[in-house]
Amino acid sequence: MNFSVRLTGNYFDLFRKVALMLLAFTSIGSVAHPHSWVDMQTEIQGDGKHITGFKMSWEFDAMTSAYMLDGEDLSSENKAESLQLLADSIMQNMTTNHYLTYFYEAGMPVKYALAENGSLVQDKLKARLAFYLPLKKPLILSNKILKLLIYDPSYYVDMSWPAKNAIQLSSKLAQYCRLSVIDAKPTSEQLAYVMSLPVDSSRDDALGELFTQTAIINCQPSQI
Repeated sequence: MNFSVRLTGNYFDLFRKVALMLLAFTSIGSVAHPHSWVDMQTEIQGDGKHITGFKMSWEFDAMTSAYMLDGEDLSSENKAESLQLLADSIMQNMTTNHYLTYFYEAGMPVKYALAENGSLVQDKLKARLAFYLPLKKPLILSNKILKLLIYDPSYYVDMSWPAKNAIQLSSKLAQYCRLSVIDAKPTSEQLAYVMSLPVDSSRDDALGELFTQTAIINCQPSQI
């Protein structure tokens, strides 16, 4: 089945389908969230006066990648075109889900423009999606606290920065801003709850934020 066709449905349905597929092969994982994993790389871009957007790279786990690419024409002559069509479908579908990215200035959400330069590559057993997410308008640097979170609200998918350098400020922005990452600290009760959820349970969009990292950006704008 061609993945670009499957993506006409809700983006989150992909990961539910992956989880159900896994159940066909193993009884392990028949309960508990998450069911899919994404390692992220993020560069926050800007200069001495503004933040302009986010450069993203998302690497999917091997099983999710296999499902994504199943049925695609990956012959040497058609692979590049197939992967680009797939990337275009994913990017189009994520427009209704805020690109799973939530950016706040002093607690108020900051709006995005449409993502640009979406591409998908296959690196051995894994697929990696890259794109640029510009802000709707450049955000003027101030002393207001900025927060960035990237997550699947339902927590079917675990999305994380796997290392300290997986999220960075652009070289220009780093001259005026400091970045820190706060790891999620779910309670034992919350952990027990997600471990008890079957893969076909109803969506609970309050889960994802409980298990996601939060990037904190503090800036001192240029006076020039």
